Amino acid sequence: MSMRRFYLIGFLVLVCFDTFAQICFKLTANHAMPPEANLAWVIRVMSSPWVYGAIACYVGAFVSWMTLLRHAPIGPAFAASHLEVISVMALSVVLFGERIDAPQLIGSALIIAGIVCLAVSETNAEHAPT
Repeated sequence: MSMRRFYLIGFLVLVCFDTFAQICFKLTANHAMPPEANLAWVIRVMSSPWVYGAIACYVGAFVSWMTLLRHAPIGPAFAASHLEVISVMALSVVLFGERIDAPQLIGSALIIAGIVCLAVSETNAEHAPT
């Protein structure tokens, strides 16, 4: 498997794990309403199947991230790991009826621009004469 394909699949898996972990936490929070600082609230949280989905997704994200870090350049890897902010935002519109306004769109564009800039600079550094 080529490294480019490895990165593409690896980051897709990482973003999926991170995204689903955040969605599971939101579903857990909805299940445990109202938020209270007492044992009844903790029991509601722990009785939600979504909290266990979130934990499983975080374990998957950790394994994915550690695998990617063995091979991927750290700058673009770190930046690309933040794509989950955009995917969670998009899924929140579909699943929870949330709105996306101009600040969220601008922030998403900046995240994508940052990832592209780091990827281009990393590519240029690989091809630069030493």
